[in-house]
Amino acid sequence: MIAAAVRLAVFALGLIAGAAAATPGPDAAAAGHKAAEEGSEILVMLHLPPPHFRADSYGGAPNYREDAGRAARQRIAATLAREYKLELMEDWAMPALNVDCYRMRVPAGRQAATVLEALAHDSRVAWAQMIQDFVAQGSDPLYKVQPAAAPWQLDEVRKAATGRKVLVAVVDSGIESNHPDLQGQVALQENFVGGQSYVPEQHGTAVAGVIAARAGNGVGIEGIAPDARLMALRACWQTDNGTRCNSFTLAKAINFALTQGAQIINLSLSGPQDRLLQQLVETAQARGVRVVGAVDPKQADGGFPANCSGVFAVDSDGAAPNKLRPLSAPGRDIPTTMPGARWGVVSGSSYAAAHVTGMLALIGELKPQMPAATLRENIVQNEGRAPLTGIDLCATIMRITSKCSCACQSSSVNRYVRSP
Repeated sequence: MIAAAVRLAVFALGLIAGAAAATPGPDAAAAGHKAAEEGSEILVMLHLPPPHFRADSYGGAPNYREDAGRAARQRIAATLAREYKLELMEDWAMPALNVDCYRMRVPAGRQAATVLEALAHDSRVAWAQMIQDFVAQGSDPLYKVQPAAAPWQLDEVRKAATGRKVLVAVVDSGIESNHPDLQGQVALQENFVGGQSYVPEQHGTAVAGVIAARAGNGVGIEGIAPDARLMALRACWQTDNGTRCNSFTLAKAINFALTQGAQIINLSLSGPQDRLLQQLVETAQARGVRVVGAVDPKQADGGFPANCSGVFAVDSDGAAPNKLRPLSAPGRDIPTTMPGARWGVVSGSSYAAAHVTGMLALIGELKPQMPAATLRENIVQNEGRAPLTGIDLCATIMRITSKCSCACQSSSVNRYVRSP
């Protein structure tokens, strides 16, 4: 019934043509990740000098600012490429990890694993790894049919918080920042996909709408945190088989998010364990940044980054591995923004994760200094499996702030269980 109501509302408004558009997500992504040994590109990390030795340090530009040793590191990288018979393709500063990252190609006919093993024992190299593939995890007119609107009591919650001044990094495919429901919501955008221009794409635009679509503008939907500001960081690209990313593009985007002061990083994607990305996620957490990851139900451990300690792992249907014990949030038949000034209906844990990111933006406005572990312990979920509603937002805010802005009673929190 909910799905039918959503689709009817979208059709009646003439906002999409034909059947509701479905963005490729975790539940519709192309199966499997490319095995490491099949890859032809690797990442080689070289140590940066300690910050107090750097003449100019590194700023917030998408890539480098010069420092006194960059040319020397480039020579080392060129020497390594020559000695190991690799093609040096490009480099990028990762000051969040105190390394320079060099992208190199392994020639046809050579085993990447053999090259990586040799580099692991080279004293000039911090570490080297494969570039791995990741996939995206699939009173405005449509507000009343948004699955979270009534159960999360968003009208009441917004009397207490709207995500004001909270900066959210959406590391995804391109976002249509001039969409009628996203105009003014994107604080900045950057493109980290080499060889392509920044373009609006389905997955990123849909995720952005769930988090922060404008409220009260008379069109479309309303985001969970409509006063949050978004960083549109394009690290993924749309293909015929879904939305794809890789280690290098994601690392560049996450590093940039950290240099620009993101308070929340939304990663509605999944892939294999990755040392570079793992360290960036851990660095973000050490700085107090909340990282949200979408669970891949096809992966036994939920996939990376959802399986990382401290990440707010989110699924939409209760099918995640028991040991992961993720948060559950709305992720089925979600009306949201689409490129071309359109709206459509999507499903998947990508959009459940976006709901949680919006929730964290609301809480970030109210309790910006609360440690992530404490916040996680105080998230309240409905008893039993309730995939369409999942988290009880009102009870969560009541538990965290000791104030109830919703239609609830002071004792009502006793009827809920604390999320593990």
